[in-house]
Amino acid sequence: MMLSTMQDRPLTITEIFKHGRKIYPDSEVITFMGDESRRAAYAEVARRVGKLAHALTKLGVKSSDRVATFCWNNQEHLEAYFAVPCMGAVMHTLNLRLFPDQLTYIANHAEDKIIIVDDSLVPLLARVVKDLKTVEKYIVVGNGDASALGVEVLRYEELIENEDSDFAFPEIDERQAAAMCYTSGTTGHPKGVVYSHRSNYLHSFAATSSMLLALNQSDRVLPIVPMFHANAWGLPYACWMAGADFLMPNRFLQAEPLCKFIAAERPTFSGAVPTIWNDILRYAENNPVDLSSVKRIICGGSAVPRVLMEKFEQRYGIPIIQAWGMTETSPIGAMAIPPKGIDPEEEIEWRVKTGRVAMGVELRLMDDETELPWDGESVGEIEVRGPWITGSYYGDDAPEKFHDGWLRTGDVGTVNDKGFIQITDRAKDVIKSGGEWISTVELENTIMGHPEVIEAAVISVPDEKWDERPLACVVLKEGSMTTATELRDYLSKKVAKWWIPERWSFISEVPKTSVGKFDKKVLRARREKGELEIISE
Repeated sequence: MMLSTMQDRPLTITEIFKHGRKIYPDSEVITFMGDESRRAAYAEVARRVGKLAHALTKLGVKSSDRVATFCWNNQEHLEAYFAVPCMGAVMHTLNLRLFPDQLTYIANHAEDKIIIVDDSLVPLLARVVKDLKTVEKYIVVGNGDASALGVEVLRYEELIENEDSDFAFPEIDERQAAAMCYTSGTTGHPKGVVYSHRSNYLHSFAATSSMLLALNQSDRVLPIVPMFHANAWGLPYACWMAGADFLMPNRFLQAEPLCKFIAAERPTFSGAVPTIWNDILRYAENNPVDLSSVKRIICGGSAVPRVLMEKFEQRYGIPIIQAWGMTETSPIGAMAIPPKGIDPEEEIEWRVKTGRVAMGVELRLMDDETELPWDGESVGEIEVRGPWITGSYYGDDAPEKFHDGWLRTGDVGTVNDKGFIQITDRAKDVIKSGGEWISTVELENTIMGHPEVIEAAVISVPDEKWDERPLACVVLKEGSMTTATELRDYLSKKVAKWWIPERWSFISEVPKTSVGKFDKKVLRARREKGELEIISE
């Protein structure tokens, strides 16, 4: 066998960091403070990364130790994104929207040694401090009151102020752990996913390519997706690799301040879950907004309603690109970029699909042990594998989640001959009525197409005749008098007759998970307790 004579350099986050520091020193990291923004060039951020690495080393952080963050999307969080893995430790992003018992479980299971926390989040973290078994130090970003932690704390700025900015980052094996994130734990305990340097490097390269996000130094990127959610969809490392400006929204995630930030700082690209963009649309109905700088939006986390895409295209000329992935896939697994040769008016038919399989991801469609064809009709569970897809969970075998080296995603759907996925449901959410499947995803998106509907979630309920039937839980616009009968009539022109729900519940808000997805387990529990007022048609 002829061996290659090419040089072999490790694929690490350190290399991404050094590249951005050297090649794009003038690119900016801009953090929104509510009324104004604070700014720092890459060169300054890089100096602070070195200072933080020195400070953490003096606190006793060693290779593979876990340093957790409990922070909003801001400059300091980005500094930890580089300092921690580049010094050989493991960055663990804690989800600030978890219930206290879940947060406690995750921090203890990961054996976090240090937690970096924003001062505005101290009250949330304080609820669990007494139950954290391995945390030795708390580093608080900002000068706000931290007494609720009940322990001596270190202040971020004071900690790094007198440190040397030149840190000798060690040579790291590219397969070494760089970061970890826990799933949202919809069933059982959350599961830990550990990302390697190599997986982050390759994922970043893929993300910057024209096949996916097409990021470059001219972009100004607004990552609204939380940095604790699957490494902010990989945007921090991909943007630094490309030299794009970061526009960090901090804790200002409501429609009004987001629109203010967008108008002031002119992002070209943004990423967030559908609920964020729905909120912005509703705000824009009664308030002037300037979204003219935005050229494209990536949207994921849950199925993107067609009506949301159509409204952004019609009102603002902004295409929303749907992406699919999971914490376990780093997260990009597919993106719905229309195929070549498609007429512009037909592009929406491709963008509403779940996504086209990304290069670097292998995908198969399975029915038990049988692999199904990519014919756009065969329905099975999606399984994936690839260099940025987890092969196991941290400290949890979970054999039911893996199948002969493939990750079982739990998503059910079809794949067509062009590699476009159409997810019809989560395996746990699909409704089997009279032996036939009803897609709750499609039914929800169709209901949300009604002009008076803000949100809709569909769950399964027992039925004596059909075994299961759909219950539609709907949020109407304020003051709307729309009835279940009107919604049934609306659906009758858009879906199969036997899909149309007989049972409806009008609610004030669809409960959300910690990452902004519809939390159907809460709706199921409320129905079982008799807390939902159900109208039968």
